[in-house]
Amino acid sequence: MRSNQPGGFLVATVTSYARPVPRRFQRSRLSMDRDDPAYRGQADYTPQLLAAYDRVVIGFVAEFVWQTPLEPIMKGYRELIRDDHLDVGPGTGWFIERSSLPDGSKVTLLDPNPNVLRHASGKLKRLDVTAVEADVLKPLPVTGPFQSAALNLVIHCLPGPMSRKALAIQNIAAVLAPTATFFGATVLGRSAKHSWRARRVLTLFNWHGGFDNLDDTEEGLREILEASFEDVEIEIAGSAAIFTAKGPRITA
Repeated sequence: MRSNQPGGFLVATVTSYARPVPRRFQRSRLSMDRDDPAYRGQADYTPQLLAAYDRVVIGFVAEFVWQTPLEPIMKGYRELIRDDHLDVGPGTGWFIERSSLPDGSKVTLLDPNPNVLRHASGKLKRLDVTAVEADVLKPLPVTGPFQSAALNLVIHCLPGPMSRKALAIQNIAAVLAPTATFFGATVLGRSAKHSWRARRVLTLFNWHGGFDNLDDTEEGLREILEASFEDVEIEIAGSAAIFTAKGPRITA
């Protein structure tokens, strides 16, 4: 288990999550306050939404609204993921469930919403999962170093501007091994080449508060990634940018 002292995190074993591998749940003192405006992008992830998420968001919205095929996103989970992996904003665990990780591999899930952590942990029964309730915009209450990390379909939900979203990238880079790979995808804002349908959904999601990405650009994404990593690659697929970053920069 990740060290939970002297940080003072509340740790409990959640035996109902899965068998035979024990699950661990940590609630950090740096968890996101439910009144924090930043929590608005996470608040909709209720058990009811999570039950329909794979069908609606992954099965329909990603491909038919954002016109982003799943295969380029899955590439990171098939080729870049490693044992002792950190997944920030895991959703339902759909991508990790289909990853190339061998049974029993260590995975740490980090999210401010306990509904997400419970749902995803329950799906990943073949893996050794630690669930951490925390805010990625604050220093992460995990020690690492992790051998890989993903921030998949999360950046567009984080509160802007891009300079604030950069904190998430910086905090993840700080807990990675020097040889680790960081990967993920995010929906871009108004500057992207959206279809008419995607542009309407983008406006709606930002108005509702689930997204905060109208000003997110490919150039801005590259800038915040390169501030924390030596080597950055970005591929545009429909409305989304799929990124890979290596060589976490060591900051004082």
